[in-house]
Amino acid sequence: MSELINNSQIRKEALKNILKQLHEGKSVDEVKAEFGKYFAHVSASEISEAEKSLILEDGISPSEIQKLCDVHAAIFEGSVEDIHRENDVAKIPGHPAYVLVEENRIIERILQTDILPHIQGGLNRAKLLEGLQALSKIELHYLKKENNIFPYLEKHGITAPPQVMWGVDDEIRAQLKEAKSLAGDKNVPDSEVVSKTEALAGKIREMIFKEENILLPMLKETFSEGEWNEIAESSREIGYMLDEVPKFAPGPAKTAGPKQVKSDDPSAEGDVRLPSGVLTVEELTAMLNTLPLDMTFVDKNDQVKYFTEGAERIFPRPRSVIGRNVANCHPPHSVHVVQKIVEDFKNGVKDHEDFWIRMKDKYVLIRYFAVRNEQGEYLGVLEVTQNIQPIQEITGEKRLLSD
Repeated sequence: MSELINNSQIRKEALKNILKQLHEGKSVDEVKAEFGKYFAHVSASEISEAEKSLILEDGISPSEIQKLCDVHAAIFEGSVEDIHRENDVAKIPGHPAYVLVEENRIIERILQTDILPHIQGGLNRAKLLEGLQALSKIELHYLKKENNIFPYLEKHGITAPPQVMWGVDDEIRAQLKEAKSLAGDKNVPDSEVVSKTEALAGKIREMIFKEENILLPMLKETFSEGEWNEIAESSREIGYMLDEVPKFAPGPAKTAGPKQVKSDDPSAEGDVRLPSGVLTVEELTAMLNTLPLDMTFVDKNDQVKYFTEGAERIFPRPRSVIGRNVANCHPPHSVHVVQKIVEDFKNGVKDHEDFWIRMKDKYVLIRYFAVRNEQGEYLGVLEVTQNIQPIQEITGEKRLLSD
């Protein structure tokens, strides 16, 4: 056998090249011979990395890689301990990995029973709209991934795959919104509704493959038991696609992540002395959480340092976000806007910026304020988010002495 490749990066590139040759039509025997020239052994993680690179960097369809999994196994037989081995944590009821996989099965069922039958062999717009509306719960699935899972990957220095996946999630959101709009518009030709819906289904199925064959193996290799526990805890705030909230009893957290201060925590005892008064930690926490708005503070190093935890939050904000770079807290299509705001605040070009959006029955005002000390030095940015719909509906007067 020829000299074996030992350098991990070179091994990865060589393995990646072999997989690409398969996709370009080379026979199994041809590629297997080339594999034997370079590798005495290859791990499942190396195959996963190579396939991940093919999908994320070379644009090869996950469905094509999925079709060739058996071919890969034939080539690497005797060289791979476990190809795409099942993620054991995905079998634990209520575990975040279990939830992710089970929700993917729900998504597949919605596609298979509530959507595709109504575009195949004739378009039924009413039934299709019902199916697309049921599919809208996919938002809960993506929110948990983006707000609960990605922050922990970033803390381990894994940033590119989350950003790529988040970008595709946003594409799916846009396609779903468009499909619902087109299906409800009788002026749109049936053929266009069908083609857009088929494209949506294809994109969702590719994401399911990426989550289970790229994301989950990565999470299993990266996350500690404590991190999984924290993800499970913060997932409850967002909600589930499952009919019943999964029962999962987390073990003791073992991570050295940011400490969460609670009012009964001994380290939280004592007063917070401010120029205009003195408050206990319990009083200050309760007071801030009572405000009818959400506040998030990002420090001068662009890291999330604090956020309020009111009863009715507008956007999900799990505690895992503490310490996260603000750029990673926003989807790829809008992160440049946030970065420009922060840059203008730091440079003294602006002191505040406002945005407002419609969210179902809410009219949300999002305000950003530069926070500076008495010397005018930049300390960070404060984001204030509030549903102003009830305020806009106020008419007349109501005085303190009114009944």
